Amino acid sequence: MTQHGSSLNFRDFVAELLATGDAVDVRAPVSPTLEAGAITRRVYDTKAPAPLFGNLTEGDPGCRILGAPAGLSGVPGETYGRLAAHFGLPRGTTPPELLDKLIAAMDADPVPPRVVPTGPCKENVLTGDEVDLRRFPVPLLHEQDGGRYFGTYGFHVVRTPDARWTSWSVSRTMLHGRSTLVGPAMPQQHLGMIHRMWAERGERTPWAMVLGAPPAALAAAGMPLPAEVDEAGYVGALAGSPVDVVRTETNDLYVPANSEIVLEGWISADETAPEGPMGEYHGYAFAESKPQPVFHVEAVTFRDRPVLPICVAGLPPEENHTVWGTMISATGLGLLRSSGLPVSLAWCSYEAATCWMVVSVDIRRLAETGMTERQLADAVAEVLFGSHTGWLVPKVLLVADDIDITDLDQVVWAMATRSHPATSHYLYPEAPGIPMVPYLTADEVRTGRGGKTVVSCLLPEQFHGETRGITASFHNSYPEDVRRRVVENWADYGFGATDPRPR
Repeated sequence: MTQHGSSLNFRDFVAELLATGDAVDVRAPVSPTLEAGAITRRVYDTKAPAPLFGNLTEGDPGCRILGAPAGLSGVPGETYGRLAAHFGLPRGTTPPELLDKLIAAMDADPVPPRVVPTGPCKENVLTGDEVDLRRFPVPLLHEQDGGRYFGTYGFHVVRTPDARWTSWSVSRTMLHGRSTLVGPAMPQQHLGMIHRMWAERGERTPWAMVLGAPPAALAAAGMPLPAEVDEAGYVGALAGSPVDVVRTETNDLYVPANSEIVLEGWISADETAPEGPMGEYHGYAFAESKPQPVFHVEAVTFRDRPVLPICVAGLPPEENHTVWGTMISATGLGLLRSSGLPVSLAWCSYEAATCWMVVSVDIRRLAETGMTERQLADAVAEVLFGSHTGWLVPKVLLVADDIDITDLDQVVWAMATRSHPATSHYLYPEAPGIPMVPYLTADEVRTGRGGKTVVSCLLPEQFHGETRGITASFHNSYPEDVRRRVVENWADYGFGATDPRPR
């Protein structure tokens, strides 16, 4: 029996977006060569509904593409609606509510996946010479890209040689040939760790890639959970139900039964090929390719009329920031809370391209600790920069809890008016970090260290639990009855029915 619901069935997720008006059934002919990518980038920029391309000019008839699966919505009060649907939450879910849901699942007992004999992903099975990845509408997303990217919103499935750990992890793949892909497997990532284990034995890595996965599974695969934690168990706890999985055709791995497309095969132990360039999550495309591992596809299984989801990476916000950034925020907040530090919230501002995390500090609890600014910065750096989560984020901003850190306008204001340029910046040159950050020097990229900082946006008196000034704002500068009357009469003033978002 097929699992249903937007968190565990991608087809149901798409149907929900269409039903709520947060996706558009694009029936005009669209080319996967740049046109689908251009439309999707425009969707990000305008917060338009997600485009479902059903009349593609390339690829087998019936194949579809969904762009911007976790883009932000322009509907007032439903900004995070598409992201919330990944977890089966209401469209009006707020960032703190999202984080609470994700952290609760981290603290819960894992719910192991449930093996079923078959599922929708087995409706079509191609093996051996039948495999030709070019029959799918693999898009060229940016004019500067070095090739067509099949995997931009999917996850890899690999397992350690001793079978003790199965990892679901997100990393892109570029079309290389009729039955081959090429993509990164960085040694600090779980995909790279397990690939290295097999390579050290002189063996190829059994591998699968899932596209059009259950949305909660895709999100979890992009979450920096600790090594040797099976993402499938976390997804079960998150969704409140075990994920149905089926055995692959060729290599004894297990993949979600509701997946749209599953690629099966192996990663070469030593074979590489040029990959990229590609428009990246940090917003830049650099004109160079790099040698990356080659993925060999021996079988493809897929649903009838399969839907290939795509993320068109680049300027934020897109899925690298909305999904990945949210999952990083949850793990970061969980680490900080468990450390006992006076932290109320943590948030990777989408606009900052996952290059900073803003941490809200409870100044009353901070005063009780007696910590200095340096001690607080060092403590936060030790917790975050020593973790896999902090490896991904080079900058941390500390902000008092009178600031809504999910509102970039407020964060910028706090940074501009509360951070002292001479005394509030703390550098951690020995902390390890992801080498993809654009500002890193060649030596920092080579060593995998440097470019890490904690910036305090806390005023001196806030370390004693006080704030000297009163914020001059709608919320603070007027009596409650005046604020209520203004909000209730907003449309009568001639401003229309749009929520004025008072602060």
